[in-house]
Amino acid sequence: MGLTLGYLAFIVILPLSALVLKAAAMGPAAFAAAATSPRVMASYSLSLKTAVLAALVNGVFGFVVAWVLVRYPFPGKKVVDALVDLPLALPTAVAGIVLTTLYAPGGWAGKALLALGVHVAFAPAGIVVALVFVGIPFVVRSVQPVLENLEADVEEAAASLGADRLQIFLRVVLPSLLPAWLTGLALAFARGLGEYGSVVFIAGNLPMKTEIAPLLIMTKLDQYDYEGATAIAVVLLAVAVTFLLFINGLQRLSSRRGAAV
Repeated sequence: MGLTLGYLAFIVILPLSALVLKAAAMGPAAFAAAATSPRVMASYSLSLKTAVLAALVNGVFGFVVAWVLVRYPFPGKKVVDALVDLPLALPTAVAGIVLTTLYAPGGWAGKALLALGVHVAFAPAGIVVALVFVGIPFVVRSVQPVLENLEADVEEAAASLGADRLQIFLRVVLPSLLPAWLTGLALAFARGLGEYGSVVFIAGNLPMKTEIAPLLIMTKLDQYDYEGATAIAVVLLAVAVTFLLFINGLQRLSSRRGAAV
């Protein structure tokens, strides 16, 4: 216990505490000015909107992928299962270059989408695509082991009592998977909120339009504006921690309801 707490304190708590202390040393007025300028607020809005949208997309399709991998046999299943982890193993800068090349106006997918009037690269849609790419493993790997360990006897008992497939899914399967699904959703959101490497190439990085908050942090660091970078980082940290605490509360509530049922 002591070794675990000491390791976490040194690796996690100490750097985050230093960040908060650095922000506190700025004073309320300087912090508010650095954290709420129009350009910074625009970057917050874009980062939050794209991270939430990407997390919701991953929540739906990540669940589907996990369900198919567990419940259905098909040729090449092991290959598909291994590909789920590719966004975690692939350097984010490489992912950003590949996605930009693919969805740029002259790219294979970008050209076809542009003919339909859909702009992906150098637009907010491109940011969502990049965040979906890097975030889907978190949902799949959170739901998959729980689904694998779900006892089939419970579903068979519900079927023997007259429940149809939809009722079995909503009242038997889903309550058991909900805490894991919420965990994956929270991790995908947190990853998307702080993602930089895969987004910086495809976003276009236009201030007030396609400039995300992590990029603005890097820009301020390059300009030696350490206080401005610290203020933005603290706000993103507060948002991520608040969201994770909220999801943990939902997990506990769903677990209690499942136990009561």
